[in-house]
Amino acid sequence: MMVVIILISFALLGSSFITLTYRYTLQEKQEVMARNAEVISEYTSSIQQRGGSLLSTVYQDYVSSFARISDADVLICDAQGHIQLYSSGAIRESLLDMNGYTDAMIPELVRRTIAETGEFSALSNLGGIFAERRYVAGRPVYVTDILNQRHETNLVFVAADSSSLMELWQAVTSIFFFTAVVVLCIAFISSSVTTLHQTRPLKEIADAARKFGHGEFDARVVGYEKRQDEVGELAEAFNTMADSLAQSEAKRSEFIANISHELKTPMTTIAGFADGILDNTIPPEQEREYLKTISAETRRLSRLVRKMLDLSRLQSSENVTAQERFDVVEVMLRVLVSLETKINARHLDVDTSLPEESVTVWGDTDAITQVCYNLLDNAIKFAAGGTAIGIKVAAKGSKAFVSVRNTGETIAPEELPLVFDRFHKTDRSRSVDRDGVGLGLYIVKTILGSHKENITVTSEDGVTEFTFTLTLA
Repeated sequence: MMVVIILISFALLGSSFITLTYRYTLQEKQEVMARNAEVISEYTSSIQQRGGSLLSTVYQDYVSSFARISDADVLICDAQGHIQLYSSGAIRESLLDMNGYTDAMIPELVRRTIAETGEFSALSNLGGIFAERRYVAGRPVYVTDILNQRHETNLVFVAADSSSLMELWQAVTSIFFFTAVVVLCIAFISSSVTTLHQTRPLKEIADAARKFGHGEFDARVVGYEKRQDEVGELAEAFNTMADSLAQSEAKRSEFIANISHELKTPMTTIAGFADGILDNTIPPEQEREYLKTISAETRRLSRLVRKMLDLSRLQSSENVTAQERFDVVEVMLRVLVSLETKINARHLDVDTSLPEESVTVWGDTDAITQVCYNLLDNAIKFAAGGTAIGIKVAAKGSKAFVSVRNTGETIAPEELPLVFDRFHKTDRSRSVDRDGVGLGLYIVKTILGSHKENITVTSEDGVTEFTFTLTLA
């Protein structure tokens, strides 16, 4: 395509250049011939005005010298078109008699043109007088009589051979076409090299994409990431995408493993105890206790399914966050009241730092209520007995900052980035949090993400604090 475009460009440029050059050269040659004819016409007029003869030696020498200097042929004719004087070699030999004279006449059309316009200029052989077509310029010769009247006495024609001009034009054209061919060859070679330089990495990227599509998640494009061009950007983007997809695949595998574990444990317990009751392995007096365990595990499975449905709804593309104004302090207090039983059961105190005036924010009231509930429930669950839970709401700038704090075991620094992952539960929390399914904080992160808000967590010296933001209304 590059070569074709260059070829078309050169064709258009060449045709325009050659046409303009030819017209300019032709026009310039015709103007030179016209000036020469004007000079001889004025000189002839002055000779005749003084009474001189056109057959005099002085006039003939002048015409002959002018023809040699200007490299042109000169014809002097009378008013009727009869040739009276001509420079050497001007007339075709077949028109000359044995004494070198001719009775050839200028065509009537040429004479009429000069009579009507006062000039003649064309590429012509003057009706066969010249052996080939020449650049011809003609002018009339006027003489003023004693009554101050002008009379046309003669016609002057100056003709130049067109072969030299055509040779020059052909030479220029040849040079142009030779240059065009050389440039096209260079363009073809350079475009071929450039194309290979561009297509080779593209093919490798395509091969890596096919491998990745077949499940080889370790496939990467190597060797082009540092190129400062579009191919380098594409290779870097592909590797970034591959890393992201590989990470997603790893999380998917971890998700399947976690949910399998979460489902397997209660189902194994339910099946084992149910079989024990059916085959009388469990004594009748203990059946009630084991039925309570079966009921608890069944409710745990129900909670897991409900959490999974909530998570699916939150991650659905059809889920649109409803934006409305509400008081986040009121929401937090309402959630706190709903968890009063759990707080009292753990013998916990509540330390609140809430503003007296309302803090109105934008968001989905139900979703933010779920965020507050999950954070408070989590704080109650892992707080040490007899300690206090901290709740704080503060407005800074355009944001409201909501914090939930508890005192218990310190979360290890390497665990902090993982607390919002799906089904993430440390071994410690698995033994303590028998009722949890590891989705609460992930749901919190998902809801706040849909609100374009942030949540952070810190844990030092047994004090763990979650803080999230909301946009002030």
